[in-house]
Amino acid sequence: MSRSASGWVCPSRVRERSRTDRRTGSIPGSTPDGAAGIPPPRRGTPPEKPGDRVPARQDNAPVSRSERRPTVTVPKILLSGIVGSTAYGLARPGSDIDRLGLFAAPTEELHGLRRPKESHVSTAPDRTLHEAAKWCRLALGGNPTAMELVWLPDDLYEVRTPLGDELIGIRTAFLSAQRVRDAYLGYATQQFRRLETRGDGSFSADTRRRTAKHARHLKRLCGQGLELYTTGRLTIRLENPDEYHAFGERVAADPSAALPLLRHYEAAFDAGPTALPDEPDEAPVEAWLRRVRAQLWQAGANSAVGA
Repeated sequence: MSRSASGWVCPSRVRERSRTDRRTGSIPGSTPDGAAGIPPPRRGTPPEKPGDRVPARQDNAPVSRSERRPTVTVPKILLSGIVGSTAYGLARPGSDIDRLGLFAAPTEELHGLRRPKESHVSTAPDRTLHEAAKWCRLALGGNPTAMELVWLPDDLYEVRTPLGDELIGIRTAFLSAQRVRDAYLGYATQQFRRLETRGDGSFSADTRRRTAKHARHLKRLCGQGLELYTTGRLTIRLENPDEYHAFGERVAADPSAALPLLRHYEAAFDAGPTALPDEPDEAPVEAWLRRVRAQLWQAGANSAVGA
């Protein structure tokens, strides 16, 4: 009697298995197709290396490159919300959902040889996060994209901390007449320049969609910028989204149709009057940023003591 890993087996069975192995040319104890039932590699085909295969979801759809990247852990997020077309009311089925926020880097990391990364941008989901100091610099410069974060309707905020609420409370401190005018009209003019390069409208359907999108944002930037310039307030959600879509379609057919609107708003900015000061009020912004640094320094110290 011979003994296998599972117990005693008959010698005749051992001899029969050996004869079968010799006939098939397989390794004793394996299946005819290879060890453990795995087909051997074909001749001339190098064995797979780790990472050769693209991992798959349970539904067998391939995993995108962005999904394969490790998730980046962002330090303390102070304020974050849904922005872009969804916030404006311009989103249509299939539109992306854009998110914008700001975070605070650990205060200790600001004192090292190299400063921490100031922005984290991802595409799955579409999200941009700026470090608190960078966001403040952008907002002080009148950047329209950064500015809208502190003027969102309440239902669009996804993260809202006490420090984030403080920032919303001082949002008018970031405003100044010339910077708002230059930023909003400047961005609108960039959109118009893109439209000018599109020709006479005889282009692909995809280009036509992008042209309509640029036209909608040109009109939005002009209207929101003038409101902020003349009233000191910014309304994110547009009153009549269909009007913007109709304008986009007109401009997609004839890009030159955007020029009268741009000229109208340039004249409106020039006519004023403005409700904004000549310079932003940096004192409350500086004080807020120092409170952020102090709180995170204390949090880091408490964590070190607890460890």
